[in-house]
Amino acid sequence: MAKRSPVERAGDGPLPDGAARGVPQAAVVAIRGGRVCLITSSSGRRWLVPKGKCPGSRGLRATARREAWEEAGLVGRLAERPLGRYELHKGGCRHVVVVYRMWVTAAASDWPERRKRLRDWVRPADVPGRIEHPGLRELLRVALAGRRAA
Repeated sequence: MAKRSPVERAGDGPLPDGAARGVPQAAVVAIRGGRVCLITSSSGRRWLVPKGKCPGSRGLRATARREAWEEAGLVGRLAERPLGRYELHKGGCRHVVVVYRMWVTAAASDWPERRKRLRDWVRPADVPGRIEHPGLRELLRVALAGRRAA
């Protein structure tokens, strides 16, 4: 049986306008002790941040919290406003990924996707070199400099 997120909440508000024109997804830039959590993709070939599709009835913030737990075993305080967004094309569909900052309060040693993904805590200066997607890489560069993306 899959572990349930200890912080899951429903109804964190409507999707932003931009998300309505693509498959809405939410992601987190999780920070603890001055380091950023990166995880491997399900294939294990790329490093990225926890993210996932936003079901119609669930808000973006709730989705971000759920993905942080399921993919990386993280619990924490999520920023009220997103850092920004980026787009990706996958399976012939446009995805709009809204990214939130998370201040991690707990990192579990066991979580739902532990056997599917690696988790690594990376110094901010090393993050851009590990991320392939240019939109995510730029958003992370801005976020780690302490500014909001435009």
